Amino acid sequence: MMSLLRFFKSQQWQVEFASPAQTTEHMVDLSQHGISSQHIQLNCTSFDEYIQALQPDIVMFDRFMMEEQFGWRVDKYAPNALKILDTEDLQCLRNARHEAHKAKRALAHEDLHSELAKREIAAILRCDLSLIISSYEMTLLSDIYKVDPALLHHLPFMVELDSLPNMLPTHSERQHFITIGNFRHAPNWDAVLYLQEIWPLIRKQLPKAELHIYGSYPPPKATALNNPKTGFLIKGWAEDALQVMKNARVCLAPLRFGAGIKGKLLEAMITQTPSITTAIGAEGMHCDLPWPGSIATNAQDFADQAVALYTDEQAYVHAQIAAKTILNQIYDKTNLESQLLKRITSIIKNIESHRQGNFVGQMLKHHTMRSTQYMAQWIEAKNVNKIR
Repeated sequence: MMSLLRFFKSQQWQVEFASPAQTTEHMVDLSQHGISSQHIQLNCTSFDEYIQALQPDIVMFDRFMMEEQFGWRVDKYAPNALKILDTEDLQCLRNARHEAHKAKRALAHEDLHSELAKREIAAILRCDLSLIISSYEMTLLSDIYKVDPALLHHLPFMVELDSLPNMLPTHSERQHFITIGNFRHAPNWDAVLYLQEIWPLIRKQLPKAELHIYGSYPPPKATALNNPKTGFLIKGWAEDALQVMKNARVCLAPLRFGAGIKGKLLEAMITQTPSITTAIGAEGMHCDLPWPGSIATNAQDFADQAVALYTDEQAYVHAQIAAKTILNQIYDKTNLESQLLKRITSIIKNIESHRQGNFVGQMLKHHTMRSTQYMAQWIEAKNVNKIR
């Protein structure tokens, strides 16, 4: 999100970030970036007045739930605005994998046709353009959900290659293993639990090694796992993720479900910290290029690969070279921004024909299909009656 906001600002656009979320101590001060902020309310006509007065040229929604809540209001009061959906990752894919994992079974085709999937794909179809972070999800949307590629744009994380750190610790100067991720994010918490199984296998071969686990909002059940005797250390919030990542020798990301692409693994590439992950962890991140580390299939394989990478300096250097190649070929900010600007500009110039080509999207906006609008209006009326 910050990369997108900075990009929009670099085009000399007036950028305002509107959110119904509560403020937290970890929020970015957007005013330092020349971006104004506005608190908006859910299920309230105050947004109608706000958007009507603002009359933006472009409106971007952060995940499909925001499109459900505010999209119909934008259609009504700022109908000429280009609607962009930043999916972040496909929530329906992540949820389907989570449910299959909890049931201890493989993902089935019918899992991808859930109520959540119908809601998310409907939001994509109602928008003029959706930003898709993973190449795997681009294929999924096209092959499984039959979404017109004209409505999709592949946009992975954007990395400013010129600002990448030049001087980084060498193999011998680094020590210990690291994993990082918000504890409130279910795939991250599951990975910590999986590491409870993997870590003893690593520790048996490297008895002096430590695993440093970073992440915001660690719950008591996480801090209870902290065990200095075994080197399994819950560190909690990291002030600087790149700083702790670059000092570690190997990043562990044993993700068993999830979607999108993984920030922790990109940070590992940026700091040239080789990583061990799963097929889901690496999904959509490296195309056909060699992974900068290893992709493991089970706990024992994960541990063996981690130990091998930790101790073999030659393999370590090869992994670092692979990371540089991936960053240059896939995550170059300059190229990605240029492609996105070209796409947005083209759609704006041809907005009418673009929308006419999306008949299903127009149908979903028809009054008989607008359940999200009527639900919001019902909630609003109910809230008004409560106040009275």
